Amino acid sequence: MASKHSKRILWLTQLALLTAMTIVLQMLSAYVRFGRFQVALALIPIVIGAAIHGAGAGAWLGAVFGAVVLLNGDAAPFYAFSVPGTIVTVMLKGIAAGAAAGFMHRLFEQKNKTLVAISTAAIVPIVNTGVFVLGCYIFFVPLLRDWAGGQNVTAFLFLTVISGNFLFELATIALLSGVIVRVAGMWKGKRMA
Repeated sequence: MASKHSKRILWLTQLALLTAMTIVLQMLSAYVRFGRFQVALALIPIVIGAAIHGAGAGAWLGAVFGAVVLLNGDAAPFYAFSVPGTIVTVMLKGIAAGAAAGFMHRLFEQKNKTLVAISTAAIVPIVNTGVFVLGCYIFFVPLLRDWAGGQNVTAFLFLTVISGNFLFELATIALLSGVIVRVAGMWKGKRMA
């Protein structure tokens, strides 16, 4: 049995690696776009971190994801309209998505490996996109109306964000969910069948 000190070092090392992966994958996401929105590849290490270390680690990785989005210029069109709205929306969507993955993993961890893999992986893009859409309705309706050319904002959000960005993120993470949870199981020291 590992000592408390070595477990803490392992936890810090894993979280540092996942933090670095989150930053690098989010920077690479600039090259994977659907319209105005990019596909968040950083959701993958968020799922892994939440599965390994729980909701707190997921929330941390979600916060890192949000910070990268805010700092690398991805949120620039929203900053121009509302700086506080952009910061709240971007940080909240990342933190909530990571925490939700940790809670979902804990909920189904002992029940069914397939269910835990799919539910943990799927909840991240669902919450990420859901909070983004909510933030858009709270802070950015005039901006979105302008982008939609004066058309219905709800239709614009569903036709651009939901049909393109969200479905691609969900499909990508769902396809990788088995691998994601296997990696999490190996990092936790559990053999996943």
